[in-house]
Amino acid sequence: MDLDVAQVRAFVRAADELHFGRAAGTLAISQQALSKRIARLESLLGVELFRRGGNGVRLTEAGQRFLPPARQTLAVADAAVAAAVGKHRPLRVDVWGHLYAPMRTLAHVAGQAGDLTLGHGRDLPSVTAALLHGDIDAAFGRVHPPLPSGLTHRLVRLEPVDAVLSTDHPLAAEPALRPDRLSDSVLWAPGRLDRLDFLHRFADRFEIRDTATSVNLGLAHFLAEVAQDPRGFSLLPADAPLPEIPGLRSVPLVDPTPLYAWSLLWRAGNGHPGLSDLTAACATEAGQRRWLEYDPARDWLPEPPANRAFGKEQASPTDRA
Repeated sequence: MDLDVAQVRAFVRAADELHFGRAAGTLAISQQALSKRIARLESLLGVELFRRGGNGVRLTEAGQRFLPPARQTLAVADAAVAAAVGKHRPLRVDVWGHLYAPMRTLAHVAGQAGDLTLGHGRDLPSVTAALLHGDIDAAFGRVHPPLPSGLTHRLVRLEPVDAVLSTDHPLAAEPALRPDRLSDSVLWAPGRLDRLDFLHRFADRFEIRDTATSVNLGLAHFLAEVAQDPRGFSLLPADAPLPEIPGLRSVPLVDPTPLYAWSLLWRAGNGHPGLSDLTAACATEAGQRRWLEYDPARDWLPEPPANRAFGKEQASPTDRA
C-alpha cells in the first residue's frame, strides 16, 4: 500500500483544525479538493478517519490511531525533500506588516544568513497558508494568536513605538507622551481596526474610543491623512524612517512604552539548512543590539512573552522539529 503524501497532509491539517474549510485554507486548496483527498485516503485504507455530522467533524478511533504516524510520515517526507534540494536553493523568506517596514530588521541579518530570496506577503493569514503549503520556508512580522498548529515562531525584536500626529494636535509640542493621554484623540488605522491586532489592542488597553480608517495606499498616503486631522494620531516603530510630510510630528511614548514584537515564523520540520543560519543570525544581532530588552514595569506588550524568550538560548529549528 503506497500512501499519497498530499492525501496524508490533507488528513493531518483536517485533524488539526477539525474543520474542513479552515484546513483547506491553510493548504491553499478548495474545500472540495481537501474532501476528495481525504475520501481517497479513507478508501485506500479501508477505514473511516472522520465522523461528519451536525456537531462538526471529529476523528474516529482509526483516525486517532493514524494521526501520530501520519505526522511522522510528513516530517520524513519534508526532510527527504530538504535533503535533496535544500542546499541548492535559497531560503525563501516572506514578510508582512509592510507599513511598519519589516525589511529594516531583516536587512541587519541578511548578510549573515546565507542565500535568501524575499517575498512580500499580504497579511499573517496568507503567510501562514504559504508556510503550511510549503511555498515559503520562513516569514517575518508580528505574530499573534491563534496560529495554525504545525508552525513555530521565535521572538526576534521588541521595538519601541512612537505616536505620529498632526502638528495641529494639542499634544504635538510635548517631548514625550503617556499613551493614556491620547484617549481623547482619534486613532488612525490603515484598514479595519479589528484586522490590525496591535492597533486594536492598543485602543482597548488605553481606552481610545474614536478611530478612523484609511485605505492602505502606502505609508506616505496614510500619514498625509493623519497630518490633516488635528485630533488624529497613529503608531509607528521608533526606528522606522518617516516620509517628509508637512504638518507631521513623531513623539515618543512613555510610562509605559508600547513595544512592537517582531518574530520569525516557520513550519515545524522544515530542514532547510538556511533556516538555522537565519535564526542564529537573528539571535546574534538581537544580543548585540539589545533588541529583546523588556521591563514589564516600564513597557507594554499586548501579549507579554515567556521569560525564556529573553536572553536565553533557544532550540534551533531542526532541534524543535
